[in-house]
Amino acid sequence: MLQFILLDFHWSQLLQPQFYIEHGGLWLLLLVVFAETGFFAGFFFPGDSLLFVAGIYNNELISAYFPFIENEFLQLLFLWLLITVAGILGNSFGYAFGRKVGPAMYNWKDNFFFKKKYLVQANEFYEKHGGGAIVFARFLPFVRTFAPIVAGIVNMDKKKFTFYNIIGCISWVFLMLFAGHYLQKWILTQYNFDLKKHLEIIVLGIVLVTTAPVLIKVFYNKKKK
Repeated sequence: MLQFILLDFHWSQLLQPQFYIEHGGLWLLLLVVFAETGFFAGFFFPGDSLLFVAGIYNNELISAYFPFIENEFLQLLFLWLLITVAGILGNSFGYAFGRKVGPAMYNWKDNFFFKKKYLVQANEFYEKHGGGAIVFARFLPFVRTFAPIVAGIVNMDKKKFTFYNIIGCISWVFLMLFAGHYLQKWILTQYNFDLKKHLEIIVLGIVLVTTAPVLIKVFYNKKKK
């Protein structure tokens, strides 16, 4: 059962992946994965670290709702399937939303928040790197939130988007989920070190690794100018 009413709740907890798992379980996890790419506001959700931590808590997440699945590997596969479907649907919703509002945006006047030239540039970018953009966006915080919406806005071919959406989501969920699960097992067996007791460090490391490429590119582009 979702426990949203907490006396000691603080907004910063929304940035902590363990918050969603401890207070919402499997269904809140799936909702967050969907919302992260289905809505503009989903950029603040802890996508990569949430999946990594979900891999660590794989047994708890699945056994709470599907106790008949007792095999650890089957639990992991089932969790992978559920999260992948949620991610694909989220991206598809974002794409559909972008496609619906996209045509009207070409008639919008330029203002501080909107420049038509950026829309044209985005269209050219997706024409050239569309497939790769959708796949790699899955592994980049913030970018994965807007990528499917922009793809819809610039009217990227639906079949092409769907294909790369599925490929990207399968790869992203598999890598993060299985990495968390098996890294936890290996470290616990080899060094008797439980990652569940040190999630803050793990989450910080994942954030640094996943945001580094974006920060480097931004810094490099500014330096070139």
